Amino acid sequence: MVVQKTLPILENLDTVRLPQTECDGPASVYLETYGCQMNVSDSEIVASVLRDAGYGLTHDPLEADVVLLNTCAIRENAEQRVRRRLEFFRARKRKHNTNLKIGVLGCMAERLRHKLLEQERLVDIVVGPDAYRDLPRLLHQVDETGQSAVNVQLSREETYADIVPVRYDSNGISAFVSIMRGCDNMCAFCVVP
Repeated sequence: MVVQKTLPILENLDTVRLPQTECDGPASVYLETYGCQMNVSDSEIVASVLRDAGYGLTHDPLEADVVLLNTCAIRENAEQRVRRRLEFFRARKRKHNTNLKIGVLGCMAERLRHKLLEQERLVDIVVGPDAYRDLPRLLHQVDETGQSAVNVQLSREETYADIVPVRYDSNGISAFVSIMRGCDNMCAFCVVP
């Protein structure tokens, strides 16, 4: 398979795929998810927000105009895998596709935004878990200005309750139901606080 020869193999990554959709708008998006079921649920919300803004979804990162990695900041192993993927996509962008937009979403994005954007220059877009609705505007901003875009604003009100997620498993009989969202920075095992 061509993709496996071109892309590094990820170890211990449970493959979950969004349904591929046609791009009738600005760009096609490839979305990779790291972490727990909450991150899978968040990726479904992100896919819905982008689809509603006219973006298409692709299973092939080589066909994507936008690559987004939804991240976890709890386990160092997950952060290291995300960092390797970001380095891979940045190298690919420099070599083949100067218009490729690379973004990091979620808790790792929130925690390491300055390092990822300014020191290492791995990404164009950084979006925290409470700002997924802002993704279309941020992507447009990057397109228009060529500058990076960030929104890691915390929200006590954002629940995404009105968004119907794009299902990873469209044939399945299970779904995620959020009981609560957010972070009170009190978990002893979490590196975010």
